[in-house]
Amino acid sequence: MSKKPIIGITMGDASGVGPEIIIKSLQNERVYEESHPVVIGDAKILKRAAKLLNADLTIKPIDPESDFTTTYGEVACYDLDLLPEDLPFGEVSSKAGHAAFEFLSKAIELANNNRIDAICTAPLNKEALHKGGHVYPGHTEILAELTGTKDFSMMLSSPKLKVIHVTTHVGIIDAINMINPERVHKVIQLAHDTLHSSGIKEPKIGVCGINPHAGENGLFGYGEEEEKIIPAVEHAAGEGVHVEGPLPADTLFFRAQRGDFDIVVAMYHDQGHGPIKVLGLEAGVNITVGLPIIRTSVDHGTAFDIAGKGVVDERSMLEALWQAVELAPER
Repeated sequence: MSKKPIIGITMGDASGVGPEIIIKSLQNERVYEESHPVVIGDAKILKRAAKLLNADLTIKPIDPESDFTTTYGEVACYDLDLLPEDLPFGEVSSKAGHAAFEFLSKAIELANNNRIDAICTAPLNKEALHKGGHVYPGHTEILAELTGTKDFSMMLSSPKLKVIHVTTHVGIIDAINMINPERVHKVIQLAHDTLHSSGIKEPKIGVCGINPHAGENGLFGYGEEEEKIIPAVEHAAGEGVHVEGPLPADTLFFRAQRGDFDIVVAMYHDQGHGPIKVLGLEAGVNITVGLPIIRTSVDHGTAFDIAGKGVVDERSMLEALWQAVELAPER
């Protein structure tokens, strides 16, 4: 068997741009030079996307007995056949939400059974997911539950900046309540271990504060930095981790993209997502760390406003595929 990793690509919400970015990405020959891509989704929807894009690709349905090796020019699709051929573009659909969950669930099953080496996910729509009967905040929480993972975090990666989150899909008040020294320490550990395993011998980690100027010694806030963050940083530093913080977020991200830090620990969703997305949506990759399987994703949503128009930019999907290949265990 080829030693190239087998990357399972989940279609996400098929009413959005997922099928289009998959087809556009699989027109790139480098994907096949470095991996065996297998789409977990719906073959007829992929055919529709290929026709829309005038892509010279053949959609090839495969089954559980297939060896999952792929050839450039063919798109191997593990076809769950869950969607109508005339699924509307750009609309919230319970059928599309349910199918997106099933695509991911099947990919996790395949990864757990060592049929694929990593999962790369196209975006889903949370409202559609909920309407389809699956009440999760997003991909990350589904992956954690279906793999039995307790300690995990979302890491966003771009060429100039990496960010890992203490909290993600919760409101800001809930996020602050959820932050505690144990969680902050765990995320610092996840950041260190992830970068160390990728070849950085002593990762330099910068930890954001919660309040403006990281509280400025109690001037802002109610002592959150002293209560929730400083004990975690001191704990990690005592274990030999190269970590600094809490540091003011308004300068930490600049320092990190300059090269002072290898990764930033953000306290809440927008604190971490904003800087990454300012650097460019097309270069951002979402990686779930702490899982027993590799999972990468585009760092953008379903883009309902442009779905079906053939104008979506596939570069984030390609970056997610490269990261999946890089992180995948040797076959």
